[in-house]
Amino acid sequence: MTAEVTEFLTAGLRPHECRSCGTYVLVKKNSLAHTSIQWATDASRSCPVFAAHVAAGRHPALLGTCEKLAGSIAEAVRDGSLPVGDEPSSAGPAPAEVVRDG
Repeated sequence: MTAEVTEFLTAGLRPHECRSCGTYVLVKKNSLAHTSIQWATDASRSCPVFAAHVAAGRHPALLGTCEKLAGSIAEAVRDGSLPVGDEPSSAGPAPAEVVRDG
């Protein structure tokens, strides 16, 4: 992997604990539509949704994500504890506000 790819994939990851089960992950919200999740534990052992998937005989890689974790992340975005995109401090000064007449 190139340094640029590594930086894109790992920069800005923030710890997040699922508000449903307590599973610990690292999360980055590049935009409202794009979420990067890096599992810090074995999902099939720490997440009840993934564990049930595995117990039913399915491979955990076939489950895109846990909807409860996705909901927890969305809630963290709404309450401001998980920022979306670059923080102003790392992105430089905020752009000037454009004021338009009538």
